[in-house]
Amino acid sequence: MKTIRLIAPIWQGGVNPDYYFGAELLSHIVPPSNTAETFKIVVDDNFEKKLPLENGTEGKSVQIFQIRQIENILKIKSPDKIIVLGGDCSISQAPFDYLSGKYGKNFGIIWLDAHPDISTVEDTTHNHEMILATLIAYGKSDFIKEMKNPVEKNRVIYAGLIEKELRHIDRAAKELGIKIAPPEDLKNDSEIILKWISENKIEKIAVHFDLDVLDREDFRSNTCAKPHTTKKEYGAAMGELYLNDVIRILSDVDKVAEIVGLAIAEHMPYDAINLRNGLSKLNIFIASFMVICSSSD
Repeated sequence: MKTIRLIAPIWQGGVNPDYYFGAELLSHIVPPSNTAETFKIVVDDNFEKKLPLENGTEGKSVQIFQIRQIENILKIKSPDKIIVLGGDCSISQAPFDYLSGKYGKNFGIIWLDAHPDISTVEDTTHNHEMILATLIAYGKSDFIKEMKNPVEKNRVIYAGLIEKELRHIDRAAKELGIKIAPPEDLKNDSEIILKWISENKIEKIAVHFDLDVLDREDFRSNTCAKPHTTKKEYGAAMGELYLNDVIRILSDVDKVAEIVGLAIAEHMPYDAINLRNGLSKLNIFIASFMVICSSSD
């Protein structure tokens, strides 16, 4: 079984440059491998350039370019399993599309997220809020045109989604009847997910693991753990699962089906980001950078 790793510091889907650094740091945190080949996606790191609004989505063209990069790697390497380290939630599009094509009716998706990511261009200009809609070919986003193997909605389950805090832009999560395993049902066991796997005869699983599904008091490197930010100021649901809950869920799933895809999204290490940004203002670091640059001439 061939496994590849994709480092995908894609940030334009969430219009947040901090996702870039979060992905790079995540690539050093995850367990190392002597067998999986690693590829880094080329991502525009000009964070000062304003993303154009293109047919309802900010930065559409550059994101499609990045998606096609991933598609080309997968086409050439033909992996059996894929690990993706991101980046905003849009990192899952090309890998999950590929895995859906490879495994067909035996394939399913576990969407570990406090938010459903199923909005449409009528609701948002941010691609990362539409990514699951794209994967099931719901809506009119131009990203759907890039999909070759859309996934049937009954082959997707939300895990950790906070149903009571769904917003208007999230309404399709309920309207489409996608299975929801709320955090309170996952605290003690994984039965609701295991039953869904059995009922739908799923043998191969891709997991989208948005780190904001985690309680910010348990895991500090996610978007809802921004220092000095209240829940009201955050403006969306905050994750309620603990990291140990998620590890147990994935371990239980791996006993009844094969996890062939794992995309870890929205790593937001605020302490590291704030330390880096603060130190960058000091002359000693600016001078060091200038010396390094001049010495290379």
